[in-house]
Order: sequence, then C-alpha cells, then structure tokens
Amino acid sequence: MTRVVITGMGWITPLGNDLDTVWKRMCNSESAIATIDRFDASSFPTTFAGQVRTFDWKQYVKDASAHRAPAMNSQFALGASRQAWDQSGLGNFEDLNLDRVGIYLGAGEGVLDFSAHSLIDTHSWDVKDGKINPVEWANYASENLNEWGEVEQEPNMPLWHVAKEYGLQGPSFNCLTACAASTQAIGEAVSVLQSGDADVMLSGGTHTMLHALGITGFNRLTALSTFDGDPKKASRPFSKDRGGFVMGEGSGMLVLETLEHALARGATPLAEIVGFGSSADAYRITDLHPEGRGPAAAIRNALEQAGIDPTSLIDGKPPVQYISAHGTSTQENDSIETKAIKLVFGENAPNVPVSSIKSMMGHLIAAAGSVELITCVMSIQTNMLVPTINLDNPDPDLDLDYVPNIARKAQVDCCVSNSFGFGGQNNTLVIKRFVQEN
Repeated sequence: MTRVVITGMGWITPLGNDLDTVWKRMCNSESAIATIDRFDASSFPTTFAGQVRTFDWKQYVKDASAHRAPAMNSQFALGASRQAWDQSGLGNFEDLNLDRVGIYLGAGEGVLDFSAHSLIDTHSWDVKDGKINPVEWANYASENLNEWGEVEQEPNMPLWHVAKEYGLQGPSFNCLTACAASTQAIGEAVSVLQSGDADVMLSGGTHTMLHALGITGFNRLTALSTFDGDPKKASRPFSKDRGGFVMGEGSGMLVLETLEHALARGATPLAEIVGFGSSADAYRITDLHPEGRGPAAAIRNALEQAGIDPTSLIDGKPPVQYISAHGTSTQENDSIETKAIKLVFGENAPNVPVSSIKSMMGHLIAAAGSVELITCVMSIQTNMLVPTINLDNPDPDLDLDYVPNIARKAQVDCCVSNSFGFGGQNNTLVIKRFVQEN
C-alpha cells in the first residue's frame, strides 16, 4: 500500500498562532480559556471560551485583496495552511504539479451576522398577521446585509480561499461531520493519495462557533460548562465534577504526501499516517452509544489498518504510547471514551497514556481533530506527553492514565487520535514515527 507521510503542519489556536509557542504552553500546562470579549456574553449561562486573540490573517497571505473579506473560519485556515505549506517546503519546489495537489477540509460554517438578521426579522414582522412579510424582509435585507458576508457563511469557503492562495487544482473536498470533521478529512485525504488521484493533499479543519448564535445553541443543549469560578478551571476532562465542554476556535492544517513524492523532492517526513477508522453509532444525535460500540469500532478499525494488535506487547510494553482523547469534559463522552479504550486495548488500557488538550484550549469543533493530530506529531517529535489539566478530582469510575496536570517525558513512537461528533460520527487516526525502510 502507498505510504503517506506528514511533511508540514500549522495551527491557529487559543493558545497561540505558531507550533513552538502553542507546544510550549501546552507542555507548561497553561490554559487559554478566559472571559469572552468578542461580544457581550454577560447575560449568557456561559461567559467564557477559548478565544483566538492577536491574530492578523493578512500576514499569512501574498495579497490580501485577492481574498476580499474572508470570514473568521477562512482567516484561521489561511493562517494555519501558510505555516504548514512553508514547513513542508512545497513553495520552493519548482516541479510541483498543482493539478496533483488537492485539498480536503473539515471546515465549519462561517459566522452569521446575527445582529443584522435579528433586526431584519423584527423589522419585517407583521404584528397583525403574526407572520414575516417576505417582501419587507427582502427589501430590508438587501439594504442591511453584506452579500460577500453571506457567501462567506458557506462551509466550502475556507477551501476556496486556501485553493486560491496556493493555486491548488487537484481533488477538492469538504466535510462537516461535526466534531469529527477534520479527522475524517485527513483520513479520507490519505485515501485520495493512496488511490493515486493526487501526490499531495493539504488537509485539516477550521471552525469558529464563538458567536452569540453558537453559544446560545450549545447552552440550550446544556452541553457547555456553566462553571462559576476561574474560567481556566472550567474544562475538566475525566474529572468527577466535570460539567460540560468549553467552546474553542481555530484551525489545524497538515501537508500530506505520498512517501515517494516527499522523498523525491528531498522533504523530511515528520510522521507517517498508518491507519484510519470510521464508524457510526446509529443511536442518538447528541449521545454516544452507552456501551461505546461506535468509538470502539473506529479505534479498532484504525489499528487494524495500521497492522497493530492493541492487546499485544512489544518488549513488554503496549504498541501505542499515547492516545489523544476526544476528551470533551462532558459526563457522557469521557466515560464512554474510557469504556471504548478499554474494549479495544484490554489489559493494556491502564498502561497507555491518554490526555485531552481541550482542558487547555477548549473544543475547536470541526477543527479539533486536526489540532489534536498535530499534538500527536509533536509528541513523537519531542518525546513529550501533554497533560490533561484541572484533573484534581479524579472520577473513581475512570481509571486510565490521563497524564494529570503535568507534562511527561516518554518515548513516543505510535499515537492514536480520537474524534467523536454529534450525530454519532466516530473517526480515529493512527500515526507512527517515520522510519525509512531499506
């Protein structure tokens, strides 16, 4: 089978906007969760989030005018993709065939102009009939909505911006399978490369739901934390007193290449993607199956594709050295993900470190999986495991090694990255340290 390697990475996150800064902050157990200042959230049940700050997308593009007015999700994608593209060295490769370079994103929708839409709705409401007057609505909307802003709400727009920036003309896809989107995008991008339809794929995710409508929706679902203490303590994956997830935002992008293409141009592989598993719970929209059957199937399928027996030992140790958990800090996810890991790894489960970076930056929704996969690559590159912070009150029913509070030095050669989305979409990737075979 065609081998696929990662040759470039980049991220825009609440913890920072470059690989080294974010990695150092995670290893120092820092939190980026703070009071929302993008809009007035003081009357909301949740007033805090992992917000991207001090970010200027224009410094990451050749000509900002070519992109007009990209929405925030597109801005994040442009920033993360520039880092990945530059690290890969593709920009200096004169023989790059842009027809053979594709894109696969797990990109969320843009930001609705909530204030404008609310005003339009109220202005066009016919009190007498108790209905919206469509003619009034259209007339008022034409005066008050920005047409480019409306276009930017479409989840395919980050893909357009990235393709335009680099002139990429190969296979082009976007998926939005909720919180599993960017992991699915990367896994399916690998399939595109293995099928021979491209030599290079720029893949990852981007999303923000950090706006009035997004926070309102998740508050009404009772999924968000309403913690009334220090916001930095709000995200508490695997804790007994965990009380819901914390919203985050950002983008993670990776350059994937066939090994043949990467070596031919003299690139240095950062890691190799060796397995991808996907499953559906076929259960409920907002809940995982209580027995963990969907997540377990995705993890098991990814490991099988990678040729790894999770219950085996190599020199007396499990064959996987780290699991980047979906780890949302909700009661349901953390207990069911733990159960799924036990189902797959058996007696090895207690000896495989697991942690959730959502404890430090919140849940990046569609972008979560790609950022967490980059974390796995950085673990292999540095032989460090980032912690699950705020794990001061362990849940006695959750008994795995969650790397509590403090980063840990460890030999890391193989990682699993989990993403589970609303609707029961489950996706898992397996990566290994790159080793050149003779």
